[in-house]
Amino acid sequence: MSLPILYSLRNCPYAMRARIGIHKAQLQIDLREVNLKQKPAAMLAASAKGTVPILVKDNAPNPPTVIDESLDVMLWALTKNDPDDLLHGFDQNALPKMLDLIRLFDDEFKTCLNAYKAASRYREDNVTECRQASEVFIQGLENRLNDSAFLMSAQESLADIALMPFIRQFAKVERQWYLQAPYPRVREWLNFYLQSGMFTRVMAKFDFWVGDGV
Repeated sequence: MSLPILYSLRNCPYAMRARIGIHKAQLQIDLREVNLKQKPAAMLAASAKGTVPILVKDNAPNPPTVIDESLDVMLWALTKNDPDDLLHGFDQNALPKMLDLIRLFDDEFKTCLNAYKAASRYREDNVTECRQASEVFIQGLENRLNDSAFLMSAQESLADIALMPFIRQFAKVERQWYLQAPYPRVREWLNFYLQSGMFTRVMAKFDFWVGDGV
């Protein structure tokens, strides 16, 4: 039986969290690193959306069974196998709370982050204003981490690995400012991931996949 196929891009935060979820679930996949400037026909055939991640679960159906949202890929993987209990199965209220936090960051923080990155990149005069809009969310994480080692509790969860790639982006916009910003718990939490063997393995480099056929 062929492995599920994941079309991915190494530094895309959405693809990154999909890869982390699959890694945490200890699932084997066929990872295909793609160049979004030359999208493979097989990827576009799987999902017309044309952005990563795209997971082809099963090639047998026509059309194949596809998941093309990063959070859904994570949930698919961890529902299959969750050795670290990232879904907090011991608490029936935990997953809805995680999903609420993730969607807040996906819907609102990401908009602020994109504006902040653009303002910094193009040296606009509203960088500080854009950063401060993002900081509202970072302060929320700092408050959570003052109470526990991870975002939901003393135990790592889906929320941690789903948000981490985007906080990594925030930390890189104005690196010197970030290193001295009043968010020591966020820095400690982020460094836990960035310095981990898990992150090194998930961020391994692959040549672009240019094959034909799914």
